[in-house]
Amino acid sequence: MYRPSASGTIFLLSPADCSGKRAHYLLNPDATFPLARRLHGGDQVTLGEAFSFMSQLYFRGKLAYARAFADPPRGVRGIHVIAPGVGLMEPDAPIRPGALQQMAIVPIDPREPRYRDSLESSAGELASSLDGQTDVVFLGSIATSKYLDVLRDPFGDRLRVPRELIGKGTLSRGSILLRSAESGRPLSHVTMAKASGEMWRGIH
Repeated sequence: MYRPSASGTIFLLSPADCSGKRAHYLLNPDATFPLARRLHGGDQVTLGEAFSFMSQLYFRGKLAYARAFADPPRGVRGIHVIAPGVGLMEPDAPIRPGALQQMAIVPIDPREPRYRDSLESSAGELASSLDGQTDVVFLGSIATSKYLDVLRDPFGDRLRVPRELIGKGTLSRGSILLRSAESGRPLSHVTMAKASGEMWRGIH
């Protein structure tokens, strides 16, 4: 059974696809569904709401899980969402259509300076506010380097992922996270070294 660090646990969430089909629906100023009307009508829409619509089950699962189990140290926010070209944002931060459109044109690629520089800066600031014992749990894909290449340096050995998500598709991950949040039982957060070993054994 996973036992959280005595110094707390914070979460990093990968972003929704801001250039996908559902993002286009949301960013269409002529859309008539409630969230789009709020977004384009000037009412407050949060980053978490927008990304949950764009990504559906997976981001909703990540956000619900992080809200259920975040236990940050004093003075530190428990949930941080990767926002392409911006860095890390709070899920409850208000967002406007123009900001989402700007995120859509920033490739999530470690070789892209607009993505890498902003995320490195935000992650470095966050890491400097933590003690060496705080668990930093990443909820997102570890099968590619697009996130971990940037996050490894600032967080090092504190970076963890849920073991139960390794090798699962996005729909399965979303369901697992939602069930865990609803049950009140956290998943097993393992170090990146252990996660990489389990991925390698799964391939072979």
